[in-house]
Amino acid sequence: MSWTEEKVTKLKELWGKGNTASQIAEIIGGISRNAVIGKAHRLNLSAKIKTRTATSNKNFENSFTEKNTKIKRGRKSRFKSLIIEKDFEPENPKQLEELDENSCKWPIGHPNEKSFYFCGRSSLKDFSYCKLHLLYAYQPKGKKDDVIEKEEVPEFIEKKIKSA
Repeated sequence: MSWTEEKVTKLKELWGKGNTASQIAEIIGGISRNAVIGKAHRLNLSAKIKTRTATSNKNFENSFTEKNTKIKRGRKSRFKSLIIEKDFEPENPKQLEELDENSCKWPIGHPNEKSFYFCGRSSLKDFSYCKLHLLYAYQPKGKKDDVIEKEEVPEFIEKKIKSA
């Protein structure tokens, strides 16, 4: 297929009006959508305006990041309040069969030992652990990164490197 002057001017006109490549190919006739896109690119015609789906995705991403920041702030403040509070209820040792949805499920000891049990304190809403064990289980974001930055290479990794 060859591009005549007439087809090129029609392409420029339709492209400027905001028609899609498929519509332009159909109007001009005898050419494919890809041929229209290729010729528009070679003619350095301005890029198309973003489609509705791209705009809606952008709005979705913005709302998603806003929700994430709200959740992160809430979680961080939750941990700070737990650290300030130092009085924890006494441990209530329970076996696996005795656990319910309000019991702390933090394991104490090794499962093969006879003295193995679960903490059994009252767990916080939406968590499996009590206040004390929640501090162990969930670290605020960035805390793990800080530890790694302070220690250049952990000891066990140095041993692995030396033995290799």
